[in-house]
Amino acid sequence: MITAITRLPRLALYVVIILITTAFQHVYGQAQDGTYSKDEALEISQHAIGRKLARLEFTDSFGRPVKLADYGGRPLLVSLIFTSCDHVCPALTKHLKTAVDAARDAVGQNSFRMVTIGFDTANDTPERMRYFARQQGVNDPEWTFLSASAETMAELADNIGFIYFPTPRGFDHITQLTIVDREGVIYRQVYGAMFELPWLVEPLKNLIFNRPQSSHSLFSGMVDKVRLFCTVYDPSTGRYRFDYSLFVQLAIGALAILSVLAYLLVEIRRARHKKNGI
Repeated sequence: MITAITRLPRLALYVVIILITTAFQHVYGQAQDGTYSKDEALEISQHAIGRKLARLEFTDSFGRPVKLADYGGRPLLVSLIFTSCDHVCPALTKHLKTAVDAARDAVGQNSFRMVTIGFDTANDTPERMRYFARQQGVNDPEWTFLSASAETMAELADNIGFIYFPTPRGFDHITQLTIVDREGVIYRQVYGAMFELPWLVEPLKNLIFNRPQSSHSLFSGMVDKVRLFCTVYDPSTGRYRFDYSLFVQLAIGALAILSVLAYLLVEIRRARHKKNGI
């Protein structure tokens, strides 16, 4: 009886450890066998769409305070990395630089903003973020590299559905780019370190060229609609270009209609002259 009683506290301790481990796995997207649960991470990420971006404060790579609320009024792209990563995060950022450059050519140089945030809060200092940006060749005035406190990072990760957890080699995390609309609402998630360019540009086209303020001006509304439908992706070059073929087709169609109308007018006049005996 005494042996059984002395085992109870140890058994209770085991139960508590199991419960804590299970909760940790659920929060950070880790499967029961200790592997990264990509399906669960994707579900959590997608569930964040439609949420309002949290009004959090960060520090930029020059040590200045920055609030996410400062980025309102234009679409915002949010990417999370850790600077000690030696493969995925640098590859993602370099690919993202190429994609952002192409997107600016397609939808306008100043039409959206970009932030990269270090989620390894113990190490991703402003200095490390500035060095990381320089390593990846990013020199874009509309692209800011930010650091965060542990509390801020935890709140942001929960807000945008970003899953990560520490491993012996650093971190396992979902490779995710979050697109936020001009009102600060999460609009789309883009996945993968080497995503296809249209996955980024098409949502931006919808956000920028379908802007509500276009309805207040007939001309700007028409221009935005033209740019929405005529800015197309060219797989042969991997870039976006303005497609003039729509205008050619419209011109041919208009010319055909005018030709038919002209023929009908001539025939009507000829029939009248014949009826009047002229």
